[in-house]
Amino acid sequence: MPLTDVKIRQSKAADKVLKLTDSNGLYLEVKPNGSKLWRYRYKIAGKENLFAIGEYPAVSLQDARKARDDARDLVKQGVHPSHARQSSLTDQLVKNANTFEAVSREWLDRKKEKWTPYYHKQATSCLEQNAFPKIGRLPIRNVTAAHLLEILQAMERRGAETYALQLRQWCSAIFRHAVVTLRADGDPAAALKGAIQRPQVNHSKPMSAGQIGDFKARLTKYGGNRTTVIAMRLMLYTFVRTVELRKAPWAEFDIVAAEWKIPPERMKKRRLHVVPLARQAVAILEDLKRITGAGLWLFPNFRRPDDVMSATTINRALEHMGYASGLWTGHDFRATASTQLHEMGFRPEVIELQLAHVEENKTKAAYNHAEYMTERREMMQAWADWIDSIPERDTGSTLKLPEHEATSSPADPSDSGESAE
Repeated sequence: MPLTDVKIRQSKAADKVLKLTDSNGLYLEVKPNGSKLWRYRYKIAGKENLFAIGEYPAVSLQDARKARDDARDLVKQGVHPSHARQSSLTDQLVKNANTFEAVSREWLDRKKEKWTPYYHKQATSCLEQNAFPKIGRLPIRNVTAAHLLEILQAMERRGAETYALQLRQWCSAIFRHAVVTLRADGDPAAALKGAIQRPQVNHSKPMSAGQIGDFKARLTKYGGNRTTVIAMRLMLYTFVRTVELRKAPWAEFDIVAAEWKIPPERMKKRRLHVVPLARQAVAILEDLKRITGAGLWLFPNFRRPDDVMSATTINRALEHMGYASGLWTGHDFRATASTQLHEMGFRPEVIELQLAHVEENKTKAAYNHAEYMTERREMMQAWADWIDSIPERDTGSTLKLPEHEATSSPADPSDSGESAE
């Protein structure tokens, strides 16, 4: 006689295992410890087998019968239900390993050695905030251009066009990785090239001597945090990238030798970079050492001393000094140095080395590093002396970008990352 829920609930554990039979091979096994387990008995090739369905009441009588019927269909085909279940679990594990998020994180792991920590974090955060919530759980093979376009357009609507463009590039690289590892058939992100309108960018521009004089005057009058003032002065004299300055620890500096060595892991292109320090830069560092020299960082975060100055601190200071957002950025100091040093007659290859524009030939790069160091020291001192020769001249007005140059893109490209490739 088939089982009922009432009969199952009323069943009591005994000293021995009890078997309450239902029908077509299904029975409930009541153990001495009180647990109740569904079993299905079947035969294949004349040999009796048992298939464990689950525990009552987690698996109800109705569910157990359905599982039994599904198992019977497999048995009729000569397939053991337990083998089919294991195969199904394996398939699910494979699917889980091949989701868009899983493949993306695998790709991100492969990029850790090639990218700076800042850029790696930027890419990871962008994917986590925009892509994973929408398509992270989908098998990457099932992600379409329509899925990606919806994400990119949502970013565009909220004014994040620049990050939308980057996300498309990162997604394209992720799909190419999936293709070469046989987990995708193509790159749907490639079809979306041009789908997002690129914002008008305020490209790096050299400052004139008059503009530098205005900047120096405003910096002298600026009443903000002294370390921020020092950071901007040091950036002017060294023309390094903003992120290289913000995250600089004191351990990288040899003030006696007047030299700053930035290790490969902190550089955009993973090459050791040496910055000869002019007398003016050394004096600035000696002043700064009295303020932050007891800690790890040159420029610790105001609120979190164990962390470094935030990426927006310098740009906010420029705004407080009367410069409209995007008018000047840290990268413009580099453009100014490049232009002026060429005009001063220094060799282009020496200037490029000091700007950390990487020489592709590693052997030649090492040779150039040694050959040009004396000239680079002379060049950095000549640059600092030229800066000092410019008189301070505050125009006294708020300076703005021309309307056709206004941009919604990140204010300082020197503090961003590198190629998605």
